[in-house]
Amino acid sequence: MELTPIGYLSCPQKYRFEMPRQGAFANNVGRIVLNDDPRLADACHDLEGVERIWVLFLFHLNSGWRPFVRPPVSPGGRRIGTFATRAPFRPNPIGLSCVELERVERNILHIRNFDLLDGTPVLDLKPYVPASDSFPDSRVGWLEQAEEKAFRIVYSDAARNRIGWIRENGGPDLENFCSVQLALDPFNRKRKRLERDPEGNWRIGCRTWQVVFHAEEKRIFVTSVLSHYSSGELAEEGDRYGDKMLHREFRRVFPNE
Repeated sequence: MELTPIGYLSCPQKYRFEMPRQGAFANNVGRIVLNDDPRLADACHDLEGVERIWVLFLFHLNSGWRPFVRPPVSPGGRRIGTFATRAPFRPNPIGLSCVELERVERNILHIRNFDLLDGTPVLDLKPYVPASDSFPDSRVGWLEQAEEKAFRIVYSDAARNRIGWIRENGGPDLENFCSVQLALDPFNRKRKRLERDPEGNWRIGCRTWQVVFHAEEKRIFVTSVLSHYSSGELAEEGDRYGDKMLHREFRRVFPNE
């Protein structure tokens, strides 16, 4: 058996930490660029009016698999059988995602709200048909137990301003990051880059950024976002992650931080 990608995804999200937990929780745009084969462009005919499509793809950044995994959401943090999860490490690294289709331009499909990364090889496309693909009353077993313990995330105006500015200027989607990292098991230091600040707030690291938050009952209050670079580091020439210019501008726009 031999499978050949029919195209690749192009989008700003390149790193695993930028990937939404599910496409339904995303707020992103991208393009599936099909290979330069006129038959593939022809195969896209009649997609006009199709609102959502299934994308079958390869988890191209992964290798190897285990029979049990510990997903971001699990009751008591226990390991779950791989086939009972959507974990990317699988015997055959095949993924399935339902995405919104905005429009088709010959061999380019413009999509939004997906849980894929830049460069993802696409294997096949199929229309989403609500009458046969939707079963809203289906049980989800262990996931129901885990989501009972989920925190609701509340953002201050200051945090929303910073998150929006970073996203609009080419930085990571920190709102998606919070939905993945803080909604469940937010204080797990083994799996998250957590620290306490002098005021007693928590800070969680997202590459070169820090999200400031505290918890009250079953709510997480995100109060601010900070650059994790020191002034001295921003003055240095080296730029390992290629984002120092963004951080310098961030500090100019938000000088109190």
